[in-house]
Amino acid sequence: MDSAGEQEMLCRTDRLAWVTIVSVCLAIGGRPGLSLSAEVTLHIRNAPPLQLVGLIQRWDRDGNPVRPVDPKAKIDSPQCISGRQRNQETWVFEGLSPGRYDAVLLGNERIRIDGFDFPPVLEFDPFFRGDTEVDEEHRKTIEEDIRASRHYENKVEPLYFGGNDEVVRVLVMLIRDLPTSYEADFPGAATIRHEIWQYTWMYGGWRKEKRTRVIDRCILHRDELRKWTWLWDPRLGGIEVKNKNDEITVEYEFPNTAERGLKGLYPY
Repeated sequence: MDSAGEQEMLCRTDRLAWVTIVSVCLAIGGRPGLSLSAEVTLHIRNAPPLQLVGLIQRWDRDGNPVRPVDPKAKIDSPQCISGRQRNQETWVFEGLSPGRYDAVLLGNERIRIDGFDFPPVLEFDPFFRGDTEVDEEHRKTIEEDIRASRHYENKVEPLYFGGNDEVVRVLVMLIRDLPTSYEADFPGAATIRHEIWQYTWMYGGWRKEKRTRVIDRCILHRDELRKWTWLWDPRLGGIEVKNKNDEITVEYEFPNTAERGLKGLYPY
């Protein structure tokens, strides 16, 4: 074969290799430029300086915890996926897997806001959105039962209610700021945790299920706890990524905490 033939054969080989590479890339990634993972963008308006904007994947698709609750978690160090700040009001989360996410915002002045929805407490039950409304009479009856019951914690506060005429779930804040068994190792220790409780309508009345869903549990000095603002907002919860190519944008107006419109912990 002369040199011209050899050159043409090399060119054909190069073209074949290039076509093969492109075909493989398309098979793996689809169209050129198409993202292989989901993206969530969070726009936060009128917020104070924030040291952290994150996403927490608390529950799998069946409502089971994604990871065990850390019994000694720190209120100012939530385990989460940190967002990449694009500008003063925008944070982007890339490379997300399908699932449900709650946003968490951490300010510089002992301010934390968590999103939430209501995961299943019993097997095969559905999720409820955090802003699901409950009949006022149902809410009043269940709240009275919670406040009348005895608890280990000295402060038990039902924050949000969600459900229907058959099942109601409650986001409950439980605080123990009296002396505890931790006192020997941690003088002044206090605990705060949040749980989802479920009440089921049975035989003409509301019955609390024994099973609960624990969201978190933190331990810190009681004097420090009393300085914190830790609030919960359904607008930041239940961000559902259904497919690997989803692009979701959440618009959020940071609340005026002095108005106490959100429920949760305020300094006391």
